[in-house]
Amino acid sequence: MPADPSPGFAGETPAPSAGSHQRSAAAHPARASATSAVEVRRSTRRRRTVSAYREGDRTIVLIPARMSEAEERRWVGVMLDKLAAQDNKRVLGDTELAERAVRLSAQYFDGRARPVSVRWVTNQNTRWGSCTPAEGSIRLSHRLQGMPEYVVDYVLLHELAHLLVPGHGPGFWRLLEAYPRTERARGYLEGVVAADRLPHLPAAREE
Repeated sequence: MPADPSPGFAGETPAPSAGSHQRSAAAHPARASATSAVEVRRSTRRRRTVSAYREGDRTIVLIPARMSEAEERRWVGVMLDKLAAQDNKRVLGDTELAERAVRLSAQYFDGRARPVSVRWVTNQNTRWGSCTPAEGSIRLSHRLQGMPEYVVDYVLLHELAHLLVPGHGPGFWRLLEAYPRTERARGYLEGVVAADRLPHLPAAREE
């Protein structure tokens, strides 16, 4: 499965191996609405990643020097899409969260998990979500807001699974095996917990 560029500046993804030069290009007409220009900067020091960020009314895309013209065009499009998604990102409301839960249940549990209510709460600081099977209610911690969608989806599926299996036995985890990003999401959340226990150091600006 190809690596998915994840937001760093606005995104970092592995790229072919990579004097530094830069060029300006007209904005991608289908993607750049609020941005008037795209500037591509090539660097011999950048060997395996592609990044993008806003700089005034321009979008700066950083790529390895050896990337071909075709690869450049493709990655400019990818990064503009990533930036646009970030620009349009907003927190799901309770109604949208409930609708998402229904869709996930249909996709992964054949619609068997049927929550009565799904909403955000601000009083869950030691857990990511909770489920009360007798009431059919699911509550997600507001701390998940702003995390990647696949992480929120995992927590929703985790609580939906509790509507079908109360505990955390083998049957419960077999249900979650249907979701392909279970381990990735668990790793992300474990990283968040670990980071909260570490001293907060100044972030280093990447290349």
